[in-house]
Amino acid sequence: MRWQPARLDPTGDNGWALVHCQQGFLFDHRGVLFPRDWLKRLNLPLISEQGLGYFEGEPVFLFELAHQAEVPGASWQGLRQFMLQDEDVDRFRMLGFAAQIGTWVNQHRFCGRCGQPMRQHPSERAMQCSACGIHHYPRISPSMIVLVTRGDELLLARSPRFAPGVYSTLAGFVEPGESVEQCVIREVQEEVGVAIHTPHYICSQGWPFPHSLMLGFHAEYAGGDIVIQPEEIEDAGWFHIERLPALPAPKSIARYLIELYLARRSGAAEPMLPS
Repeated sequence: MRWQPARLDPTGDNGWALVHCQQGFLFDHRGVLFPRDWLKRLNLPLISEQGLGYFEGEPVFLFELAHQAEVPGASWQGLRQFMLQDEDVDRFRMLGFAAQIGTWVNQHRFCGRCGQPMRQHPSERAMQCSACGIHHYPRISPSMIVLVTRGDELLLARSPRFAPGVYSTLAGFVEPGESVEQCVIREVQEEVGVAIHTPHYICSQGWPFPHSLMLGFHAEYAGGDIVIQPEEIEDAGWFHIERLPALPAPKSIARYLIELYLARRSGAAEPMLPS
């Protein structure tokens, strides 16, 4: 594995750095990693610097910026575009981790209890308030994603946020006090109005948009007609396995759930788990 997260001391100038702001990364013709000492000579609107880990044995740090500054010879690109274009799984895992850490740091610059500035904890990956002592650790929001099936048909839906023509599985965030299985049943009922049998867990994927852990399920249709939740769903329907619409990106857990079901239905080899 070429990417290994680790907590690194940001003192000194050695190593490489990623530059992140608002789910976007700075890149040039050489890629997304820049010499750290060179970046420090630029007048960047730096919020925080975080030690991330090692890529191909070299230390990597994160420069989290207040806004997307112009850097000669470089451009900004969104994390989703890197996911769609980059075949390098380890590099995308590094970018996903960096995006989550950068978002967390940006959102915890001030204490939510007393309003005082937060600072990095000296021995943990945490933000600490010197005034009241509260700690904030990187945020992970549990969410579920489920493929609902009815024999040779898949229940797929599209959000207004999707690329044109793309349909996907159903997803939603876990509410306080409920299990993930309860969340699956509730979200399916809310979003498309149908009932399902007991959902079965398949796999999970860290989903850095911006800080979710997606827990993937499969569930069989139990009854009811599709009635979409208009504020969440633009369209939904049953699609035969031989007449599927445009599907989510190959690296996504949604695509994996679909391809896994298709493979099991046909007896083909099962796809690789998403990284």
